[in-house]
This record gives sequence, structure tokens and C-alpha cells, in this order.
Amino acid sequence: MAISGRFVALLAVAIVPTVLLGSGWGGVAWAGVVVLAAVLDVLLAADLRAVRVERRMPRLARRDTVADATLVLANDGRRPLRAVVRDMWEPSAGHAPRRIRMTVPAEERRTARMRFTPFRRGRRRSAGVAVRAFGPLGLAARQRVVPAPAELVVTPPFRSRRHLPSRLARLRELDGETTLQLRGHGTEFDSLRDYVRGDDVRSIDWRATARRQDLVVRTWRPERDRRVIVVVDAGRAGAGRVGDEPRLDTFIETALLVGALAAAAGDRVDLVVLDDRPRGRVHGATRVDVVQRFGETLALAEPGLAATDWSAVPALVDSVTTQRSLVVLATSLDSVGASADLLTVLPALARRHAVVVTAVDDPAVAAMAGRDGGVRRGGGGTSLPSGGRDVYRRAAAERSLLDADGVADVARRAGVEVVHGAPEQVPPLVADAYLRAKAAGRL
Repeated sequence: MAISGRFVALLAVAIVPTVLLGSGWGGVAWAGVVVLAAVLDVLLAADLRAVRVERRMPRLARRDTVADATLVLANDGRRPLRAVVRDMWEPSAGHAPRRIRMTVPAEERRTARMRFTPFRRGRRRSAGVAVRAFGPLGLAARQRVVPAPAELVVTPPFRSRRHLPSRLARLRELDGETTLQLRGHGTEFDSLRDYVRGDDVRSIDWRATARRQDLVVRTWRPERDRRVIVVVDAGRAGAGRVGDEPRLDTFIETALLVGALAAAAGDRVDLVVLDDRPRGRVHGATRVDVVQRFGETLALAEPGLAATDWSAVPALVDSVTTQRSLVVLATSLDSVGASADLLTVLPALARRHAVVVTAVDDPAVAAMAGRDGGVRRGGGGTSLPSGGRDVYRRAAAERSLLDADGVADVARRAGVEVVHGAPEQVPPLVADAYLRAKAAGRL
């Protein structure tokens, strides 16, 4: 049983006869009448066992965007239902309105519109719908949780989508849709055209030239149906925070942008989410479904504190394909100790594939290393003055940057391309690295 504000207000009226008559019996009599009316109100309320709840809602919703849904309340009883409905979603689902007032006549149904604006990716659940059925007086209500389990998968926001049009334009140039022509061992024959000044003489097709009695050159385009494998680090490196978000969010944005770009180029894209074991996989995504399939898998990725098992990457790549591919390792190169396992795997991996490794810079560390250290006087005791603490902070920041640079140099000497930048810069930089590999024929 639940009471309303109207019941509390009527009960408070009992103070009036108590004060005017100077006796508490009048107040007790009034309170008894109000309580009796509330009990009668509950008895006249609709039977909640005859109430059914149905949902019409999407299975997926993108973070920080609005998704519409419908809640249907069916009253199979013989009394009208005057209800206050509360859908029991997790707060991060961002559902609104939180409470819905509905009046459902007997043996009818009514619908209510709902909106979801989730602010955390992942799987959001609702255990059911809490329904309060008030009587005709609106003093008290029956309450019951109607079982109606539901699930909403919140996919990543894909903020790096804004970089996709410019990279697709560059891709169209590489694909021969503009006047740009390419040549390389990783490109395939496209067509013949007349020779113009400035063309590479190695592109001249001498047989066609002999037939036409005029110089003819071959044009080339990047090969299609190549393999791109993106490995997202969900271990310790992904758990580290840069600003307000974990690094894993940057890795996710990188995977989505590279996946969408590679699929648009006609390549087959695979995804592996890895920490101490594979946590999610997408095999052979195409242009039509790459963003949805990647988003659904990456939505459930959570950064952990386990060390990433980089020794399993070569076997994972071999299980996808044995041909030369582009392998993108979405991780962060911090120090020799933290990246030792990754550095051990890179030489063998780079001999068979084109490898790109990301390194996420922390702007706060860079600012700390370049900050002027003023001398500020602190309090007493044996603690260091604030100026001394600034010196140690700057030294620690500089040491961290030097360690990261050293690890990146080791990776480059192993034949790997290292892409580093601030979190918002890494996804487009990796997309540019993919386009360079495509243009150079390294796939």
C-alpha cells in the first residue's frame, strides 16, 4: 500500500479541531475518518494482477543520442486503472519521464512515449515496471512490480565519424575516381589511357602502344578485398584515464573509424577485443554492417586491470588470414616495463604484416613537463616546499615522456608504424596510416 500527498494533507487537517476545541479527540476522530477512507480507496482500486506491460523499443541505442520507445499498459480487469507508472531502468539509461500518470479504462490499453538518452555505453537493463493503482479518492494505492524485463545495448558515440568524409574523399582519389593514378606492387591494373607528359615511363604498355601506334600507359588502383585486423587493448593500458575518459574509449573510436573506412574501400575488416583473453570478436564485417557490428561488440568492452596477453596476437591473426594484412594494435606505449610483452611480439608480426601501433599522449603530462616551476613557500614541518614539489613533478613528467619516446623508437626499429597524439587526434591519424599503406601498396 502506498499513500499520496492528498492523504497526508487531509491527515494534517486533524490539527485544526485539536487546537480549536482544546481536545485531541476531535483530531483522532478526523484521522480515523481519513484512514478509513484510504482503506476504502485501496479496496476500490484496480486489481494489479490483471495489469500487463508491453514494450516497443530498439535493441541498440548510441550513447549521448536520443532513442524513442513506447510503453503499453493493458488493463484486463473490470475496474478503471488510475496509475502512476515508473519504469525501473538503471539511471545511466537516461530514460524520461521517470514517472507516468495513466488512466486505463477496464479491458483497454493505453500507450506512453518514452525517450532514452544514455550517457554510458554497455548493456542497460530494466527488471520491470512499478505500477501504483489509486482508488477514486486518490488517497492510497496498491503497488506492484509487473515483471517486464528489457535490455538496451548502448553503443559508443562514434565521435570520430566527422573525420570520415575527408578520408573517403582521399580514398576515392586512390581508387581512380579522380585523375590521381598509382603504381605499386600492392595495386592492380585498372585501364589503359593515352600517355601524357609527366607519366612514369615504366607504366607504358608496349604491346598496346604497338597496336595503336601511339604511346599508351596503364593505370592502377589499390587492390580490394584486403584484410584489416583491429586489436583493441582492454587491459591495463585501456584502464588508464586521460582527462575524463579511459583510454579504451580512444581505442574504440579508432576501431570504428578504421573499420568504417576500410569497409568503404572494399576490404574485409576483423575486430578482436583482448586483455588476458579474447573478450569479443567480429569476423569479416562489410560496408553495410561494420559500424553496427563493431559498435555492438565494443559497447560491452570494459577496461580491466589484467595484463594484456600480446603473445596470443600472432595466433589470432593467423586464425583470421594467412595473407599479408594491416594489423592495427589500438593500445598505448608508455614504458619499457609496461610494453615489454608487446615489444617482444612486434618483430615477428611486422615481418608478415603491415603493423600500426597507437600511442595515446596525455596532454596533462605534457603540460606538466613544460610548465615553469615557480617557487612558492609552503607551511612548516619537514615537507618539501611547493617549488620543490613542482620540480619533482616536472622531472617525473619528463621521465614519462622520454620512456614513451624510447618505447616508440624500439617499435619503429621493429618495422612498425607508431601513431601517437592526443586522444582526439589518434583515430584520424590511424585512418591516415591506413590510407598511406593503401597508396604504397603495402596491403
